[in-house]
Amino acid sequence: MSCTNCSNNSSGVPNGCKSNGNCASGGCDKMSVFNWLSDIQLPSGKSEFDVIEVSFKNGRKGFYRNEKNLSLYKGDAIAVETSPGYDMGVVSLTGGLVKHQMKRKNVREKAHELRKVYRKATEDDLSKWKDAREKEFETMHEARELIVKLKLRMKLGDVEYQGDGNKATFYYTAEQRVDFRELIKMMAERFKIKIEMRQIGSRQEAGRLGGLGTCGRELCCSTWLNDFRSVSTSAARYQQLALNPQKLSGQCGKLKCCLNFELDQYTEALKEFPDTRKPIQTAKGAAFHIKTDVFKRLMWYIVKSDFKSNIICLSVDRVLELQKMNKSGDKIESLTDFAEVAEVKDEPQYSNVVGQDDLTRFDNKFKKKKKKRNNRNKNRSNSNQKKSNTNQKQRTNNTSQKKQEGTGKKEGNSQPRNKNNNRRKNNRRNNNKQGDSKNTNTPNTNKPKDNTTD
Repeated sequence: MSCTNCSNNSSGVPNGCKSNGNCASGGCDKMSVFNWLSDIQLPSGKSEFDVIEVSFKNGRKGFYRNEKNLSLYKGDAIAVETSPGYDMGVVSLTGGLVKHQMKRKNVREKAHELRKVYRKATEDDLSKWKDAREKEFETMHEARELIVKLKLRMKLGDVEYQGDGNKATFYYTAEQRVDFRELIKMMAERFKIKIEMRQIGSRQEAGRLGGLGTCGRELCCSTWLNDFRSVSTSAARYQQLALNPQKLSGQCGKLKCCLNFELDQYTEALKEFPDTRKPIQTAKGAAFHIKTDVFKRLMWYIVKSDFKSNIICLSVDRVLELQKMNKSGDKIESLTDFAEVAEVKDEPQYSNVVGQDDLTRFDNKFKKKKKKRNNRNKNRSNSNQKKSNTNQKQRTNNTSQKKQEGTGKKEGNSQPRNKNNNRRKNNRRNNNKQGDSKNTNTPNTNKPKDNTTD
């Protein structure tokens, strides 16, 4: 059995995962505990602690008693007691370290309060468990459709099926109390299973679903954080952070849990700092505190009456000294005399003898080469253009000469032709004139005869 993020080999072991095919907790390294007592042998006469820790989907864990003394190791899939039926889980911790986990989570060791381990998982158990896990996605979306249809103000985050497939737990978040009796009836009719509704907070929901934080790492609540302590805006004020809700809130919509991680160190360091509510009295007016750098032990002040003056940086020891002077009644002319001067660090000077340390040493070389190539190309293009121009001139001269020769031949041949043409035209004109003269001398025989008599 492996999680959905890993691909299995032919032997069933997931690739890229070192849990040997037994990461059924919903994700790799989700709420995992390192058993540092595993290599230590028990003293003589003492048996191993018979309670084991079992992990379920999305980091949910429980403690079960191994009454049958089964040889169980971390990563074994087992069947445990539930009401009703049985559930499937994975062994996450064994041995004496389970006692410490039970004390930390306030779980009692009484026999009647802890449930039993039935058996190691068989092939039938694993197949039923796999089929039940495949139904979770579809049932969650169908349940969300029913919630929208009934117009209930609740958000369904996750669905977890029992190992035998007879029961399902629906995890939801809601701001107010929700009456979901009709919803349970409709879901029981559709899914034909026993339904349990469990309300969780927004932080528990983010821990179950998982994700990445603004730091780029996986969420703390989904990997190792179990107890969710209250976080207030005073934690951000102690750490000199801007009260921007977009930057201070996590994926759950509330303040980040990591604001409490370094809060104790900040509070201890701020005990040595002077009170920021007390202004420093000067000749120009009162100077008020603006900001503080806890790591560098610096404080910034500005004179209220003289806004044109720059912000003055003072050390913590200097501020304590100035406040003592105010108490004694001594007047301070200006804070600029006590300001911290930033030390200018001399940068190391390197002797660049050959010029190999210059980052732009290759730029000039490439530019020169490009220029030479461009000049060569220009010279080549100019020579080609000159050659083409000379060839065009020669072609134009040759064509003009040919035309002149052709016109000369035509003119020489056209002179006798023109003479012959003129003779023919003259002959045609003379013939036409002669024909006209004959027609005028002959009588007209086509005139009608007169029938009159003398």
